[in-house]
Amino acid sequence: MEQEEEVVAAAAREDEDSQLIYRIERPVYNETLIQAQLLKRKEDTTTNCQKLAEKFQCSSEKAKAAALSFMPILSWLPSYPVKKYLFSDVVSGLSTGVVQLPQGLAYAMLAAVPPVYGLYSSFYPVLLYTFFGTSRHISVGTFAVISLMIGGVAVREAPDSMFMNINATGSNASDAINVELRDKSRVQVAVMVTTLAGLIQIVLGLLRFGFVAIYLTEPLVRGFTTAASMHVVISQLKYLLGVETQRYSGFLSAIYSVKAVLSTITSTNIATFLLGLGCIIFLYVIKVLNERFKKKLPIPIPGEIIVVIVSTGISYGLSLSKEYKVHVVGNIPTGLRPPAAPNISLLPNLVTDSFAIAIVGFSMDVSLAKIFALKHGYSVDGNQELIALGLCNFISSFFQTFAVTCSMSRSLVQESTGGKTQIAGLLASLLVLVVVVAVGFVFEPLPQTALAAIIMVNLIGMFKQFRDIPSLWRTSKIELAIWVIAFIASVLLGLDYGLLVAVTFAILTVIYRTQSPKTSILGHVANTGLYCDVDEYEEAAEYEGIKIFHSNSSVYFANSDLYVNSLKEKTGLNPEHLQAARKAQKKRKEKTNSNRSSPLKICARVGRCLSFDETVTHDVLSQSHVAEDQKNGQFGDRHGDSEEAVFLEPFSTVHSIILDWTSATFIDSVGAKAIRQVIKELFIRSENICAHALFYTHYVQNAIKTHPSIYPLIFTNCCGDYLWTMNCS
Repeated sequence: MEQEEEVVAAAAREDEDSQLIYRIERPVYNETLIQAQLLKRKEDTTTNCQKLAEKFQCSSEKAKAAALSFMPILSWLPSYPVKKYLFSDVVSGLSTGVVQLPQGLAYAMLAAVPPVYGLYSSFYPVLLYTFFGTSRHISVGTFAVISLMIGGVAVREAPDSMFMNINATGSNASDAINVELRDKSRVQVAVMVTTLAGLIQIVLGLLRFGFVAIYLTEPLVRGFTTAASMHVVISQLKYLLGVETQRYSGFLSAIYSVKAVLSTITSTNIATFLLGLGCIIFLYVIKVLNERFKKKLPIPIPGEIIVVIVSTGISYGLSLSKEYKVHVVGNIPTGLRPPAAPNISLLPNLVTDSFAIAIVGFSMDVSLAKIFALKHGYSVDGNQELIALGLCNFISSFFQTFAVTCSMSRSLVQESTGGKTQIAGLLASLLVLVVVVAVGFVFEPLPQTALAAIIMVNLIGMFKQFRDIPSLWRTSKIELAIWVIAFIASVLLGLDYGLLVAVTFAILTVIYRTQSPKTSILGHVANTGLYCDVDEYEEAAEYEGIKIFHSNSSVYFANSDLYVNSLKEKTGLNPEHLQAARKAQKKRKEKTNSNRSSPLKICARVGRCLSFDETVTHDVLSQSHVAEDQKNGQFGDRHGDSEEAVFLEPFSTVHSIILDWTSATFIDSVGAKAIRQVIKELFIRSENICAHALFYTHYVQNAIKTHPSIYPLIFTNCCGDYLWTMNCS
């Protein structure tokens, strides 16, 4: 028998060890005690002049920190482990440069400028980012979305109709356009947009505005980039088919472009189409092989450079340009251009576009940089990234480049081939420099359809973002709406206005979420400290006579009326009905008084309300607290009045309301007045409701202090939070 008792005791101890239990006992404070004895504000004796002087005080430590922050390369290059990192960076840099060459040529077509400017944009910005960037793995350079946005602006500001050749003869549309003058004007537009975008990024970075990227939420960015991919593919159809069509921009440009291609599809150049289709198939197979065997391959198979070399050789050997009218890249001047100032006269029409390009470019850069930083265990500075990208665009624009940002495909190549630092990016830019200075002319026979194939295949990853739709449908309908609106608006309205609409809609969803919050009545889960929605969980049970009202938003001017209406609906308390019941009781009181000779007192309260001199305990919500004062619906005279009392039935079975403000971060004046009004209606007009509000943040406490008309309040410490109770006496 004793052995059995020992076994049972041991089992009980094991159960106690397996389940963690905590108990907290804390004193209860009122606000007067807290402010008078427990908390005292720190006195700041520093004057504003002293603070300003300290802010701008210069020292060797501050100068060193500023230099390292502005040029992060100074912090890691002196301790660069040559034996450990150099070989990996060399392999990674050469692999990335091989990919960067064809992409630079291809994305220049998207930007509506000659291909050589894509090579310039693949050299100068990459070189500068090595010194100013904080990410060790991203590959800065040309990017499809940014290039397409620049191309849309260039085509809008310098359309083909402005450069019609009056003396041209022949049926070919290209003969009727002064291509040289048109390209020169479009380059000026692209350079000016890049200059302004870089300047905007630098200013925002110096003002510590790196947080602006948070307004581009992930569903918005993914919907926007998917739409941009649609624009890119549509813009490349004419190069794939070898047809001549006008390039559209602005509203419904995607629809007009598709319509133009379909209307001329009968004039498709068969040689161009077959060559482009073959390049697409080859590149897709290479991409699949690289993905499937990425762990076994030392470096990815360079499919793009293979396509460029082979298609250039075929074009040159078969004279595709002369014999089969296949459009080729054409003249690629050797060497670098001298620096030149942008055309300032174009500035007024480009501010909006430049701002959109600056924000989208930074968003792409910082999001990818943070992904690699998290993976490899280092940190990136969003503000410095903004400055670095701005310097890359601003300084490079004087050397005839267009705006750049990081590329996902090249960054993955740079990281997967073992790149450790931006030395890999530096080597990639030097490889591009060699091509520009020495062997650029080799790529003059390169067919444009091959570049179109490279662009299209590189966008396969973007189109996989359509898989977000079923996932968002299951998790968040609002985020799905953001994704869909960003996609549809960007496709139909163009990338600039589409982005504006998407950001506006995303902000409106935040307003909608706070204006129409989810409200519920909470119940206690037995044997736990949990309170859950009684409509959603069977285990949650309400305390008798107590309503715990929860809202997942702050209370402010936009939702104060909805908050009050939902409070009345969920708790089942309507002040008008309670007031009518009170009037009916008054009539019965008057009738009773007329039949009695002595004065009577009506006590209509069903719950004893806490006054400042009463002791408040943590059991304020328990049923026993109410049962002490409520016996068969009757209450004693709390003030010890000798008058005979007539006890009436309570107006409502609810005697306490708890406002759970765990999700509230602020309350404005309108919200405070709404809370004050509903408390006034339930207390003064009904005289039978005690209300409690649970605060989990000092912001709400400060908001209440700002509006003292809600007083008197009693603050009690409850598990580190604040429980305040309206004095009903």
